[in-house]
Amino acid sequence: MKTTTLSKRNYFGCGGLLAVVLLSAALAAEPETPRRKVIIDQDALGPGGSNMQALVLALQSPDVDVLGITITSGDGWCGENVTHTLRLLELIGRTDVPVVPGAIFPLVNSKEETLRWEKIHGNLFYKGAWMEVYHETPNVKRAPGHGPYEIPPLEEGEPTTKPLAESAAGFIVRKVREFPGEVTLLQLGPASNLALAARLDPQFVALVKELVIMGGSFSPKPADNSFALEYLYTPRLEFNFRWDPEAAHIVLRSPWPKLTLVPIDPTTKTLFTAELIARCTQADTPVTRYIKRYAQGYPLWDELAVAV
Repeated sequence: MKTTTLSKRNYFGCGGLLAVVLLSAALAAEPETPRRKVIIDQDALGPGGSNMQALVLALQSPDVDVLGITITSGDGWCGENVTHTLRLLELIGRTDVPVVPGAIFPLVNSKEETLRWEKIHGNLFYKGAWMEVYHETPNVKRAPGHGPYEIPPLEEGEPTTKPLAESAAGFIVRKVREFPGEVTLLQLGPASNLALAARLDPQFVALVKELVIMGGSFSPKPADNSFALEYLYTPRLEFNFRWDPEAAHIVLRSPWPKLTLVPIDPTTKTLFTAELIARCTQADTPVTRYIKRYAQGYPLWDELAVAV
């Protein structure tokens, strides 16, 4: 297996990342060149924020064919994340891309297990869908904590389209077997869906072209922003891996032909600032209208992984 890690010494700042994205678009493949087939696995809490902005980045790339978006819980609960994704695709005119619901809970981990961990080791800064009260963070909005089957009213409006009546794991396996050696998997949330797929059909792993993961951390350096506490007190507990550590264990030890890991380390200083949002939304399109209205000032966690 060929493995690549993007180290903290080799990253782009906000402006640099935007330049890479724009350059990639300018140097897009010729029309007759086959586009890269991609499945995006995401805990797509919205509207806006790193999850949704990463989806837009992949969907807008002229050399990428998004075969589907598979959803898991993580930042929010799976059902809520599905509705945000469906509504995003409606607003930007991409309802041709299927949305597939997946794991609601981690394989083993639970809210109760996390609370027991905190009693021994101290409070975690962020617990995703298990958060009951969110930290005050400028330019960031979150719905109040709620149960796993509750879907709060969507700020961007309710979707009229529906997800596929198929499991995320089954969809991933089916598409990879349909296009052996051609599919890139982008795991931008917890690894639950990919771990289930690997257990459902262990042979499919060898048929994947490559896997790109946003997750894990080595020694991230806190930046001068509202997200610094997450890195300062729990530097080795990146959220995607911590939400479902058993799933991360399965995925990281599966024999993928190529695996690229983009840890949280390079993202600590890459905030999606108001200035960068303004630069990205100078044109008037459905995508820029969505970004201008709903973008939030998170670090560019998932966007960086998609750009890689």
